[in-house]
Amino acid sequence: MKKIINTGLVGFGLSGKAFHAPFIHTHPGFHLRKIVERHRDDSAKLYPDATIVRGLDDILADDEIELVAITAPNIYHFEMVQKCIEAGKHVIIEKPFTNSYKEAEELIKLAGKKKIKLFVYQNRRWDGDFLTIQKIFKSGVLGDIQYYEAHFDRYAPERKHAAWRDEDLPGSGILFDLGPHLIDQALVLFGEPITIQADIQSQREGSIVDDYFNITMTYKNLTVVLTAGMLVQDPGPRYIIHGVRGSYIKYGIDPQEAALRKGKMPGGEGWGEETADKWGLVTIDYDDLNFDGRVETEPGNYMDFYNNVYNTLLNAHEQAIKPKEAAKVIRIIEMAFESSRLGKVLEC
Repeated sequence: MKKIINTGLVGFGLSGKAFHAPFIHTHPGFHLRKIVERHRDDSAKLYPDATIVRGLDDILADDEIELVAITAPNIYHFEMVQKCIEAGKHVIIEKPFTNSYKEAEELIKLAGKKKIKLFVYQNRRWDGDFLTIQKIFKSGVLGDIQYYEAHFDRYAPERKHAAWRDEDLPGSGILFDLGPHLIDQALVLFGEPITIQADIQSQREGSIVDDYFNITMTYKNLTVVLTAGMLVQDPGPRYIIHGVRGSYIKYGIDPQEAALRKGKMPGGEGWGEETADKWGLVTIDYDDLNFDGRVETEPGNYMDFYNNVYNTLLNAHEQAIKPKEAAKVIRIIEMAFESSRLGKVLEC
């Protein structure tokens, strides 16, 4: 009989409701046992078998729970993960891992001492477009990559006064919110950069947090540009990639988030598949090889994150996202803030 991992979920906002509860619920290896909702009972209708509790301590006191998924605001990440480790619970923590590199190092050290597994939820590794980019790179059809640009643009011109991401708190702002996705992908593809230069701004009227960033990371014969903003009404390409043999240009974003926001459960026919009009354009002109057309986007699959969590805990598989990799993302964020503040290029 397949072992079931009893799991507690902390938080039932967008992250808990859309990105975690559906996967824990539908994965045959997990049982969603308890959900922390501080003031509401929104999860009761969707997950009647899960017990609603009001705080993390109610989950930590449950000896049947082996794994805790934390989707609380960033300001609570370090404290909650630390409590889980001390209580002997394995942890899934939403990105960003922590609000400082020092905190990340401390949790990694503590988890190693207690023999606890930490899983940082960098789900965008399983976006269909990113899986496609990896496939294209592996094929070598673009040749050596010289330029890589990735966007995470939105249009939200007004500050949300009730949203913690728009408050002046540790871990708030767009760089800690969307930056971890773009930075993690770049580190997966290219490793650590040689230099970093960043321009981080508060562009919206009344904004008290950063709501725009442009980070340039240089490598040997490669420039990487990562950018996100909240005042983009008509987004351009999500990815612009140029190699010595050709280019890849991709518009649109993975469809999984939109489906999950609508309340759809993951899996089933067509899950994570893009329509043909969203496929990226590859242009190649090299020797006798000339091609100009669309390349089918690989199906995205966030469930593979949870597959890896299960297989790491039960079958001793290698972690797909190692805590030290997630900590490097935080270090890049810190350096970006420093570069922007000083107006300087920083060596890594």
